[in-house]
Amino acid sequence: MFVDKAKIFVKGGDGGDGIVSFRREKYVPEGGPAGGDGGRGANVIFRVDEGLRTLMDFRYQKHFKGDRGERGRPKTMHGARAEDMIVRIPPGTIIIDDDTGEIVGDLTRHGQEVVVAKGGRGGRGNPRFATISNPAPEIAEKGEEGQERWLVLELKVMADVGLVGFPSVGKSTLLSIVSAAKPKIGAYHFTTITPNLGVVDVEEGRSFVMADLPGLIEGAHEGVGLGHEFLRHIERTRVIVHVVDMSGSEGRDPFEDWLKINEELVLYNAKLAERPQIIAANKMDMPDSEANLERFREQLAERAEERNYEILPISSLTKQGIQELLYKAAATLETIPEAPELEEVKQVEERKIFRHSEKEETPFRVYKENDYFVVESESFERQIKRIHLNSYDAIMRFARMLRRMGVDSALRKIGAKDGDTVRIGEFTFEFFEGSDYFHE
Repeated sequence: MFVDKAKIFVKGGDGGDGIVSFRREKYVPEGGPAGGDGGRGANVIFRVDEGLRTLMDFRYQKHFKGDRGERGRPKTMHGARAEDMIVRIPPGTIIIDDDTGEIVGDLTRHGQEVVVAKGGRGGRGNPRFATISNPAPEIAEKGEEGQERWLVLELKVMADVGLVGFPSVGKSTLLSIVSAAKPKIGAYHFTTITPNLGVVDVEEGRSFVMADLPGLIEGAHEGVGLGHEFLRHIERTRVIVHVVDMSGSEGRDPFEDWLKINEELVLYNAKLAERPQIIAANKMDMPDSEANLERFREQLAERAEERNYEILPISSLTKQGIQELLYKAAATLETIPEAPELEEVKQVEERKIFRHSEKEETPFRVYKENDYFVVESESFERQIKRIHLNSYDAIMRFARMLRRMGVDSALRKIGAKDGDTVRIGEFTFEFFEGSDYFHE
């Protein structure tokens, strides 16, 4: 089964906790703080593996969570950082943040990688908080939480040559006779509903990858029919082989079909108009094909604004002109870059790990909600999650930080008094007016 779209959840590993510890050695009665820092949590990294061709693996596993960093140890020994989680993806995968719609990465080359969820920073041990006034603090930080988000993965097939055209013009049959691929073939529209890939061997050791892409219909650029499910794959192909049914079966006009398909390509991505295109005039074994081909050439010549397209008459049934088509495709590939020119992809700026500074201005909002006074600030909530509020030193430090930020002053202005309950995130405190700290 070909899977070209998936939605998954990724989470970087949480950082390890820092610890409170003191030297306990003979002849060193006051050895001082010796708690180690916690290790950084694992990053979740997507890496391209050219051996993969679909997103099938993500159909069964949708959650990827990095390991937690190791906890700090006594004697100022830091915890080990967790080993990064490597997730293999096929070339041509675009990674999109599901919440913002921004592109996290567009990976096309083997070995290329991107960090999709950063691991959290390890918590600091108590030596980090030693000061002249408090040389033996009982303060340590919890590890920072790893970044987490939902991602949408979209695969755009990486092929040298892409076969395009209306349904039932013979694309699958053509691929089946020039390669070992076994696409589904039937006498009805949309027999092919997912891309098929095949390796085409040309004489003199030359070869290329050909993709049979699902048939287009009018309005595909707006999502009609298979719409975008098809069009995103054609962006990656270096050469377009436009297969046209010259027999005019079902009363269709070959030239009108050719115009409509090209129009859909350009409406989806204007750069596709510049992509090398070979017109494969198929089904030349049918009675009316020669006359239709002649009329097709005349109509094409009348469009003076059109660039010069090469038309190669072929028949997938009798194999007429097939070898010439392959030679032409191989020769065209040798004259163009290995990767097609695409619209510039703007990467999402890496989300910065929060590092609190008591001197910086941190925006917050205070308001009263029922019997609670609420302090709303993403920065404060992150900070409080990292503090072990189980010691006097830790509570005092956090209270001083809030006071310097102006939180206690703001609470007084809206009527907070001694003994009132204050909530910051998931934590609640009793406020004591005129004091330097909250009581947990």
